[in-house]
Amino acid sequence: MDLLNTLVEKGLRRELPTREEALAVLATSDDDLLEVVAAAGKVRRQWFGRRVKLNYLVNLKSGLCPEDCSYCSQRLGSKAEILKYTWLKPDEASKAAAAGVAGGAKRVCLVASGRGPTDRDVDRVSQTIEAIKEQNEDVEICACLGLLSDGQAERLRAAGADAYNHNLNTSEGTYGDITTTHTFADRVDTVRRAQTAGLSACSGLIAGMGESDADLVDVVFSLRELDPDSVPVNFLIPFEGTPLAKEWNLTPQHCLRILAMTRFVCPDVEVRLSGGREVHLRSMQPLALHLVNSIFLGDYLTSEGQEGRADLEMIADAGFEVEGAETTTLPEHRRGGCGPCGLDDSGQSAPAEPVTNTGAPRTDLVAVRRRGAGTDLAPNA
Repeated sequence: MDLLNTLVEKGLRRELPTREEALAVLATSDDDLLEVVAAAGKVRRQWFGRRVKLNYLVNLKSGLCPEDCSYCSQRLGSKAEILKYTWLKPDEASKAAAAGVAGGAKRVCLVASGRGPTDRDVDRVSQTIEAIKEQNEDVEICACLGLLSDGQAERLRAAGADAYNHNLNTSEGTYGDITTTHTFADRVDTVRRAQTAGLSACSGLIAGMGESDADLVDVVFSLRELDPDSVPVNFLIPFEGTPLAKEWNLTPQHCLRILAMTRFVCPDVEVRLSGGREVHLRSMQPLALHLVNSIFLGDYLTSEGQEGRADLEMIADAGFEVEGAETTTLPEHRRGGCGPCGLDDSGQSAPAEPVTNTGAPRTDLVAVRRRGAGTDLAPNA
């Protein structure tokens, strides 16, 4: 297929595809799916070999958020029956993080619900970072605390944080349909604050919220322009009790096409298979490893994930290897602060119909987290 040959050549050169080419990937048929995966896999292996980086989430504060993000089980007005608790103490968070590190995680992601941290919250998280690094000196720490204000990113960096996550989630054009309490520009501003402070930026998207293929391309192109080091690709987990509980718009095949498109647009970036993989990819998760080079180990913020042991078995069975702490994730040219290297951004987004649901909702696969941080039960790692 000429399209795929062109995209592989561009990916190996770190050249940006056109929007038409990215849309064409999403429009490929199921009959061509393995060709799409194989093509994007060549780009993935060029920059990351067969390594898979493991990341582990610690939910420092669950629920009780004043923001109205429609996809989120922790949102204002959510009736989802999730765990709700206030800030974990540093030793509690360190204990939770240690379980993930013992399971093979190279990065620990510290997440707290809310619009953004107060200065006192930054102090709390700084103490938690220090406690974790005392026990696991080499572990990477990524903070995800919402919108940042002046000086907060610098304080987190000084405390030992390596990265900061703040996802764009959806396209700028549809952002107001998903969230009204802050803007797309607010999110871009926080990612840039993190970058300016010397933190590795992590920013991604959520697919399956009723957006069109054009919206998916737009948000991935916005991410390419923002140039984060890590791009998490989440698939909506339709929690009962949230506005998007009935949005079952994804098939495993389309999830793979979304991951392939993201890899072609962001060839040398850490593309992370994130929340919802078990719900929407299901038995096709191993194929996704040919597209992404990073996954979350075990549970998520408010939902349960695949067993940690099953994750490790999946990686080994698919012929991949867990990336060790001694290995630098990003290719050498990105470690020096290389910006976007796209040479062709002349394409314009073409109209596309919203993705339609072609399968029955799998509500049985949405399991609320009841173990790990905030509970007396052992975490899943």
